[in-house]
Amino acid sequence: MSEEFEFEAPAVVFPGKVAQPQSAYRVAYDLLERRAPAEALDVLEPALEQEPRNHGLRTLRAWAYLIRAQLGRAEQELAALVDDDPSDVWARHALGRALERQSRPAEALPHLRLAAAMSGDPVHQAAANRVQARVAQLS
Repeated sequence: MSEEFEFEAPAVVFPGKVAQPQSAYRVAYDLLERRAPAEALDVLEPALEQEPRNHGLRTLRAWAYLIRAQLGRAEQELAALVDDDPSDVWARHALGRALERQSRPAEALPHLRLAAAMSGDPVHQAAANRVQARVAQLS
């Protein structure tokens, strides 16, 4: 017995066009994977106007800011994400990296340590070790 399945492709969204937040997420994620943060932000902003508290969309916006080296904006978004969900390992690690990239290792270290402890990820641990060494060097 063969069953036929119908799959619905996500809507095509062009930068600057209003889309449903779900399709905006998929399109923006794909754009960020392709290292196109400006285009991703063009897709995310209208969706975030519809759902300003959407954690997934805000996470993608933070990622786009990091890629564009808009570190102040990234820090602000990531700090809000961590406040909303302290167990968000990605946001906590990314906040630590944003602070580190702004030459603020002492502020970055607690976030990086906590992300490493929460995840057990060797990449997170390496970042915490790197920043710990930088903090010790500055002391």
